[in-house]
Amino acid sequence: MAHIAVIGERARVEGWALGGARAVPADDPDEVRAAWEELDDRVAVVVLTPEAARCIEGERVRHPGAVLIVVMPP
Repeated sequence: MAHIAVIGERARVEGWALGGARAVPADDPDEVRAAWEELDDRVAVVVLTPEAARCIEGERVRHPGAVLIVVMPP
């Protein structure tokens, strides 16, 4: 079964867990990069806060074609 992961600032991601997504609070660039690296093959969709998206700008190609990446509006 495919999963949804939501990465970013705690206040913006915690509510996603109520809908069944894997909420991954990451409040600084190191936490964002660590969360991105820990994604496993079961994750099919990654929702990023705008700040989290900026933190992994060059690393998004890690899952080419395998993951749909969505960036939340500001």
